[in-house]
Amino acid sequence: WRFDKHRSAPATRGAPGLELLVDDIAAAAPAWREAEAAARGALYARDLVSEPANHLTPAIFAQRLRALEEHGIRVKVIGPKRLRRRGFGALAAVGQAAASGPRLVTLRWKGRLDVKPVAFVGKGICFDTGGISIKPALGMEEMRADMAGAAACAGAVLALALRKSPAPVIAVLALAENAIGEDAYRPGDVLTTLSGRTVEILDTDAEGRLVLADALHHAAQHYRPRAMIDLATLTGSVITALGHHHAGLFGNDAALASAVAAAGAAVGEALWPLPIGQRHREDLNSDIADIRQCAPSGSGVWGGRFLPDACHAAAFLREFAGQTPWAHCDIAGVETRDAADALGPKGASGFGARMLDRLVAMRFETEE
Repeated sequence: WRFDKHRSAPATRGAPGLELLVDDIAAAAPAWREAEAAARGALYARDLVSEPANHLTPAIFAQRLRALEEHGIRVKVIGPKRLRRRGFGALAAVGQAAASGPRLVTLRWKGRLDVKPVAFVGKGICFDTGGISIKPALGMEEMRADMAGAAACAGAVLALALRKSPAPVIAVLALAENAIGEDAYRPGDVLTTLSGRTVEILDTDAEGRLVLADALHHAAQHYRPRAMIDLATLTGSVITALGHHHAGLFGNDAALASAVAAAGAAVGEALWPLPIGQRHREDLNSDIADIRQCAPSGSGVWGGRFLPDACHAAAFLREFAGQTPWAHCDIAGVETRDAADALGPKGASGFGARMLDRLVAMRFETEE
């Protein structure tokens, strides 16, 4: 795989070749079809993550996802005006200053089993300036990959469709660009989310947890899923904790978290469990709203960059997952590779697409 779409003269290379040595071709064929479906889902995610933000606005992203209908996936898009009317106050606020407004896209694979679906929820920030709490210029170009969670969820649904998984699955993707403008939301604002909870804004660069709050509540209440797993390039602090070697894993259900970790291990996408403690939630108490979006940068013993922001973000998201078994994967640091490795070249990794496909195969393809 290479991303050559925007090169005037794509690099030349020989046609790829792969030889499989097997005892029984017919017996090996089903395993090959499953592996091919997972690989195609991951490469689909890589293609999306590699796109520059001017070629993948929320509107374009939603339009590209509509093409998945050819694989039997139902695609539903809610645009900016309907989001506002229906009460998606957090997602609408994050995306309201951008020229291309926010979208909520739902992908649905019906499967064959007569059970509630598994829900994937993806953060799809097509570009993140940080908003009014603007990011430093150094490295900001990498923020085109801030939609890697949504891309991985879409890739996983594609993989399930390609291999005709019996499990019903939905993916709820919150797409927006966190821009700066006269209509940008501000630190100090109070937003009303889809759940009715009010959120005090401290940092407009902590926007991912806001769009996920509305998406999680929508997925949990509208679809009543068996389980819910969200993927998001959410925090820099998870990179401080785990480097570029593992994604952070949080949740409210130990069995689901263990299954997610096992699925990741099976496909070479490592996750590491991290806590949501009582103090993490207490740090989010607000004087003027139901909850703060993050902790003040000067709070706590350490303050500043030593805040456990990954844990704070997970504590915030847990409020919107409700009683649904839920796992949160903070994939910041693993959504791209700084150098080539055995699973691919430098650049977008597609992390999470194969893990979610394997999770469904291991745990959710029966009616039990």
